[in-house]
Amino acid sequence: MKARKAHDLKELTTEELVSTLREAEETLVKLRFQKALSQLQNTAYIRTLTKDIARLNTILGERALKVGA
Repeated sequence: MKARKAHDLKELTTEELVSTLREAEETLVKLRFQKALSQLQNTAYIRTLTKDIARLNTILGERALKVGA
């Protein structure tokens, strides 16, 4: 799976971002579990997913600052 671009994520609503973040975090936990059991084929996907989670958190943080200002 390809990494998501920040400008594509910014077009989503806050509710969509939160749900996408939850799904990504759940997937990351599953992938880490598979890696621990040596069942994971594509280990690079963990890195891609963590970067996506960081992008989502950054966009949600920016929106929180915008609302607070």
